[in-house]
Amino acid sequence: MPIGAQPRGRRGTVEKPFSPLNLRLVLALFGLVVCTVLSVLLFRAGWTLPGWLLAAWAVFAAGDIVVIQLRRRARARAEGGRKHSLFE
Repeated sequence: MPIGAQPRGRRGTVEKPFSPLNLRLVLALFGLVVCTVLSVLLFRAGWTLPGWLLAAWAVFAAGDIVVIQLRRRARARAEGGRKHSLFE
């Protein structure tokens, strides 16, 4: 991790760091896709218990995505009504 001034174009500062919600959203989407695909593959292979565990994990990831989007929307309202796309 480089030590020094923050790169140009970054919105965070030392006193008010940039929110990591975008990274959390990407990781939750990745987890949802991976868990769903692996769950389907495990069900087709006849492994029901691991399939159900991964399906439950996928549901948890979907819930996390909802919470992240609600927090991003609240942050946009707090910053003056800026509109955020899914990955902005």
